[in-house]
Amino acid sequence: MRANNVRTGVTGVVVAIVLSAIPAMAHRPATHDLTPQFQTACAGVDVNELRAVEVGGIVVLRGRTADRTAAEKAGAVARSLGYARVANLIQIADVPDDARIKRMAERELAAQRGLDGTEIAVDSTNGVVRLWGKVSNELQKDMALSLVRNIDGVRSVTMALSR
Repeated sequence: MRANNVRTGVTGVVVAIVLSAIPAMAHRPATHDLTPQFQTACAGVDVNELRAVEVGGIVVLRGRTADRTAAEKAGAVARSLGYARVANLIQIADVPDDARIKRMAERELAAQRGLDGTEIAVDSTNGVVRLWGKVSNELQKDMALSLVRNIDGVRSVTMALSR
């Protein structure tokens, strides 16, 4: 009886090993990076960080744009290059409201007690916020950056803050 239990246990281990190896042996479709080809073909199309990858006969497009027609043009370029199956995953981002971003940044900076005594000016263009002026120490620079970076619509922050 004991030999039969050992044999059953060994069989169970072998079955478990074989079953765990099946996903590793599964066929994964090859991927081809088409990004350079698409960046050249889409030179006039305004898509930030455009990436194109072919996976199993499907071209996957990724990137960001504020213009829906730009995303559609990138898909049309893929079809014009001979790809019938296109997954257009380009994100359509809202155009940043620079006046609102500037007001929110000024409000956040003014409300922070740790920034008392600083002279920080704010400007925003297409969601890129520029901070300039005077601070007392590096911690205040970091604090200002952190506050402004977390405002909705801010894409990036550049600073020209000095002591």
